[in-house]
Amino acid sequence: MTLKVYTSLLLLFLVNAVWTRTVRQVYDELDPDHWSHYTSECPQECFCPPSFPNALYCDNKGLKEIPAIPARIWYLYLQNNLIETISEKPFVNATHLRWINLNKNKITNSGIGSGVLSKLKRLLYLFLEDNELEEVPAPLPVGLEQLRLARNKISRIPEGVFSNLENLTMLDLHQNSLLDSALQSDTFQGLNNLMQLNIAKNSLKKMPLSIPANTLQLFLDNNSIEVIPENYFSAIPKVTFLRLNYNKLSDDGIPPNGFNVSSILDLQLSHNQLTKIPPINAHLEHLHLDHNRIKSVNGTQICPVSISVAEDHGFYGNIPRLRYLRLDGNEIQPPIPLDIMICFRLLQAVVI
Repeated sequence: MTLKVYTSLLLLFLVNAVWTRTVRQVYDELDPDHWSHYTSECPQECFCPPSFPNALYCDNKGLKEIPAIPARIWYLYLQNNLIETISEKPFVNATHLRWINLNKNKITNSGIGSGVLSKLKRLLYLFLEDNELEEVPAPLPVGLEQLRLARNKISRIPEGVFSNLENLTMLDLHQNSLLDSALQSDTFQGLNNLMQLNIAKNSLKKMPLSIPANTLQLFLDNNSIEVIPENYFSAIPKVTFLRLNYNKLSDDGIPPNGFNVSSILDLQLSHNQLTKIPPINAHLEHLHLDHNRIKSVNGTQICPVSISVAEDHGFYGNIPRLRYLRLDGNEIQPPIPLDIMICFRLLQAVVI
């Protein structure tokens, strides 16, 4: 299970670099005679590297509008400008675009032309972080694999905006203005291959409804969540990394076995209001509980197997896999109780 999860995450985070390097190798072998042709097509405001002719660098140029994009371009970099609108005209010939970075501009929803984005049929990666969006733009290209909308002003998600995005693996909505009412039971419907969902730094008071079943990473830090519903994680049986730091979780808000979930390998509950360690599963590898209100730790109580089983050197079937435990910022005084070390024999680091 662990190997499969790490393999999936490796693909999720490194696919960009691998793809870019492969394409670069192909174009490094191009005939130099073609370079002058590529240079003549390059917009005056931008840079077209001869060794990577399917990339167009227009970042940090003070641009107020998007220049005409040549047909050969796959990768378009427009971040750190003053662009307010996305119109159809610059993309008339850009039918091969795979990647657009429009981070740190001044784009609003009204500035995005009707259907402009959805017409980019081959687009896989769309970056619109640090803009002035108030809702998720729609419609979107059906082939998208990553959509990054962090640090906008998004408070609304149009109905059905994700319904056709079956290839989307990453959705980043962190640091926006989302309330519980913005996340309905069908909001994420259609995201059948989503692996990472980031809704940190919003204004949620409840756990979001109907998270896609294949989600591996769920980030909900810096909200105001107080309660974990009973059996909440049974609907997302593959969740592996769960971050709930900086919320308002208390002991009463967590069901008896709320986090006793075999798929979770990394659980982060820092900066909450817990006074005791919640029950965990033997498969958990990293547990962050720093800056809560925990006064003591009893290894016998928190051990996911009986201490007698943990003491059995020859029994490895259910031995707890916890390797990292963070408890600093609580009211716990050293030394670390011996029964903690007996239970969690694989522990490599304890911060207290």
